[in-house]
Amino acid sequence: MKNAFVALLLLLTSGIASHGLKAVEPATITVRKGDAVNISFSGITGSEGAVVSKILSNDLSLAGCFSLQPPNVASFLISGVATGGVLQGKVADRTGAALISKTYSGDVRSATHHFCNDIVQAITGHPGIATSKIAFVSNRTGRKEIYEADYDGFNGRQLTHDNAISVSPSLSPNASQLAYTGYLSGYADIYLIDLATGARKRLVKFPGTNSGPRFSPDGSRLACTLSKDGTPGLYIVGLNGGVQRLTRTRGAESCGTWSPNGAELIYSSDVNGGPQLYRISALGGPSRVVPTGFGYATEPNWSPDGQRLAFNVRSAGAFAVAVLDLNSGTSHIVAQGENPVWGPDSRHLLFSTKNALVLFDTQNGKSVPVVSGLGQVTEPTFSH
Repeated sequence: MKNAFVALLLLLTSGIASHGLKAVEPATITVRKGDAVNISFSGITGSEGAVVSKILSNDLSLAGCFSLQPPNVASFLISGVATGGVLQGKVADRTGAALISKTYSGDVRSATHHFCNDIVQAITGHPGIATSKIAFVSNRTGRKEIYEADYDGFNGRQLTHDNAISVSPSLSPNASQLAYTGYLSGYADIYLIDLATGARKRLVKFPGTNSGPRFSPDGSRLACTLSKDGTPGLYIVGLNGGVQRLTRTRGAESCGTWSPNGAELIYSSDVNGGPQLYRISALGGPSRVVPTGFGYATEPNWSPDGQRLAFNVRSAGAFAVAVLDLNSGTSHIVAQGENPVWGPDSRHLLFSTKNALVLFDTQNGKSVPVVSGLGQVTEPTFSH
């Protein structure tokens, strides 16, 4: 058993096995002029420079906000030295003034991701996504199990080995914990995994269905669907105890997503027929319809900046990803796929196309598959 488990991890992290987690090679992303900042990057020197350069090139491409240019026309110059497990990263403007001069140590991939995030933050003023983790459901083993990986698909590992249905994963904002719906007991219960130690506990086990956990922005609570009082409704469960009922309708409520400040939730309900989205205070009380412009709306996910809502609609008999601007009230379909979740930059969406997880840039419309080769992959979650 141990050897088989080690072999599986090797397959997952190699990125080359036909049935393992396939980490996609660095993608070339071209953005419209005026949308991207001109940068120059000729590579990282040093004994580990080639490895760091490859990782950083991919990170900068996936960020979507840069255009690679010759040094004489670039606004910023990126350079560095990597050797002996230490990366000295530098970013300077055209005058030579340093924006970043910082030392990163430890795991080379993690160090490079941190450097990229600092580059994005320093140049654009927005958070990066390179240090984020993702998790998702795969049926690779013949059962639905939960997997975790870096945002770019590398460093994959199987988290659950329940040999039962494991679905609806939710990463805590800092990626230290993962909640999911598991059927180990024969019923739908909510489990919590400490990702550093692997320790797991059954957190929610009321009679009936306990499903769809979603972490609050501060990581202390879960929004989830419970049927302990009858029709499946939306509840909040504290990680350290306490249960609060939010909805009291004859419809089925699910897919609660938190506002960035944790004060409100948007969820899906079929109380008036087909699934629509509703908004409610985290303290409870009356809810109100969120006008989406679509007759079918489910799987909402609130952007970290609070400005937009991604959700699923039905289009031409298939699932599509739509985005609603919460300020203007306008919405539009952006891609074909399911279960969209925002990255921490409120720019990128991660969603499933059944056989792949796709990282989608909502500003330039570019899609990059980051996970494939694991059978059906669904229900992604993105740490912030």
